[in-house]
Amino acid sequence: MNADNQNPHPLGQSVNLKAPLLPRKELESYVQAFLKRKAEFLGAADGVGSPLYLFDRDALLSGAQRFKNAFSSLMPDLKIFFAMKSNNYPGVAEALTQAGLGLDVSSGLELTSALKLRNNQIIFSGPGKTPQELDLAAAHAGRVTVLVDSFSELDRLEHASAFNGIQMRAGVRICSEEKGMWRKFGIPLDELHGFARKAASCPHVDLCGLQFHTSWNLDSSAQTKFLKRLGQHLAGFDHSLRSRFKFLDIGGGYWPETGEWLQPPDSSPQPGAQDLESMSPLKHYRFSSQAITGFARNISQALNRHIFPLLDCTIYTEPGRWLCNGAMHILLTVLDKKSPDMVITDGGINLIGWERFETDYAPLINLSSPSINEQACWVMGSLCTPHDIWGYSYFGQGIQPGDRLLVPDQGAYTYSLRQSFIKPLAPVVNLRK
Repeated sequence: MNADNQNPHPLGQSVNLKAPLLPRKELESYVQAFLKRKAEFLGAADGVGSPLYLFDRDALLSGAQRFKNAFSSLMPDLKIFFAMKSNNYPGVAEALTQAGLGLDVSSGLELTSALKLRNNQIIFSGPGKTPQELDLAAAHAGRVTVLVDSFSELDRLEHASAFNGIQMRAGVRICSEEKGMWRKFGIPLDELHGFARKAASCPHVDLCGLQFHTSWNLDSSAQTKFLKRLGQHLAGFDHSLRSRFKFLDIGGGYWPETGEWLQPPDSSPQPGAQDLESMSPLKHYRFSSQAITGFARNISQALNRHIFPLLDCTIYTEPGRWLCNGAMHILLTVLDKKSPDMVITDGGINLIGWERFETDYAPLINLSSPSINEQACWVMGSLCTPHDIWGYSYFGQGIQPGDRLLVPDQGAYTYSLRQSFIKPLAPVVNLRK
């Protein structure tokens, strides 16, 4: 399913044993909250069928307000930009635009979508921007800020801006991890001074900001450590150079507060795979995540200590996963019961784009036969591949053909990664309370 055969999971199966067990009472409470809304979820499929994506606009806006409250109370001069790559369903960006958020785009395709939404606060990030994409940004210079990713991209932006007869507002991305694959993004910190000097010689580029990004943040430690490094580096700049930087973009990567939920070790299907009992399908693992108020508090303290004595700047941030994770759910129908411990659903993992649930865990909730009792069962999709797995258990009294299953909180990096592989793409239905 995953075209480059790279598992996006940062932790991987080998570390599951190091993760604490997900407490049973916490899991049951989580499931119960969705069971209370079963009529709402079941009603969404009336006359439509399944599989479906269920867009929960109220959950999206509630989360956005919580995020805004947590950070704005400590950083009044703050701008929030939703990272569109985390969920590119147009209704998500539209709702957040109406709520006053900006949009973080990382391609010309996303930039075109953001411009159509009439969002006037757009940051264009990402490596390898093409000349055509930079031309598009320059043509809408009043609405777009380009986060330049390299020295050569600075040259291309100067050319595009000169061609359009404008001065382009820009920042520069600083590489937060200078070893391994993350070197792909931005320039090394020790090249920032030279980059700023070069930008000063580009009359059509107004370099007025800095950006860095750390990802998969279960807590704020990576962000605060880099802020300390950045402050130490900027202290060596003369005041005239530092005063050019009017914004600091601290990126995103905030993990949802439920934490990282994982399948049991060695649960991936292989030839001669173990039976369910030996796989411990009712055991689930969880790496805890810091509350968003904790992220805001610790990042604010680091800014006050290391950055604000040097820069008078607006803070930008780019949450994606945190905002949209709970804003979309998936609804499936059981088509076939092959045996007491295996069912086939009408939706395959082309809905989420990769073999996510060989490593990650999400509870499968039988809305048609509700219960907080979890039962072992291979819950498979209908694609012609053995890796088409939703999970190894479900919550319900039993499971039969025709039952509706909910896969909750699938709003982040699922819809955006969906594939037209064997089966068609599923429609989106807006939940109405």
